[in-house]
Amino acid sequence: MAQPADLVGIAHVALRVSDLGKSRAFYEKLGFEQAFEFSEAGKVTQSFIKINDRQFIELYPRSQETQVIGLMHVCYDSTDIRVLRELLVRRSADPTEVKKARAGNLLFVLHDPEDQVVEYTQYLPESLHSQDHGKHLGPNRFVEHLGSIAIPVKHGQAERDFYAEKLGFSKAEPAEGSQGLKVPGSTDSVEIVETGKSTTRLYFLVTNFKQAGRRLQEAGMAASKDQGGMMVTDPDGNQVVLAVRRVR
Repeated sequence: MAQPADLVGIAHVALRVSDLGKSRAFYEKLGFEQAFEFSEAGKVTQSFIKINDRQFIELYPRSQETQVIGLMHVCYDSTDIRVLRELLVRRSADPTEVKKARAGNLLFVLHDPEDQVVEYTQYLPESLHSQDHGKHLGPNRFVEHLGSIAIPVKHGQAERDFYAEKLGFSKAEPAEGSQGLKVPGSTDSVEIVETGKSTTRLYFLVTNFKQAGRRLQEAGMAASKDQGGMMVTDPDGNQVVLAVRRVR
């Protein structure tokens, strides 16, 4: 099958958190800043933590004790969302109609075989995200890009087949021994991981690895080694890995 329209990469990852203040403080220690937030009845319902001008972490505080903490969805950045949707319709991926979201961007969603949400967005010039370009990228920022996300699932092979056959993600070669799937047209990727836990792993890229280690120490964050990178854990157990960004 033909590939879907190329994507810019990962737009955001949405996490349900047990304590918004603690989670926001954790990501601020990584040098990130909140770009904006939404509130209802005087309570914050969504916090947008900025990674760079095209990537965000969305933090959703739990409003009910029954809500599961951890990954809610991953969203992908499209430059032509209507063309992309039509291609996914032809692949029987069953996307919703395109609509304008509260922040002012276009989006649609679909569901994977385990009923997890997969989201696509197209940034519009008047949206809150676009209006924040060049802002909230302060001097404490030392992490540059969210390069990959490990998505926890129960049935790995069915999920990998769905991402490859329906969504057009590129499967890793068997000889590579990886469960990674490349986002179409991007260097970003996702990893499908079979696990009974709802926590996930976020892979961030840095250019200056020594500086990143020093900044973690200064922030009082104890990092452990992780396959050539450094790993810290957020308040809800999600693993945050910092790895070197290769200059090509």
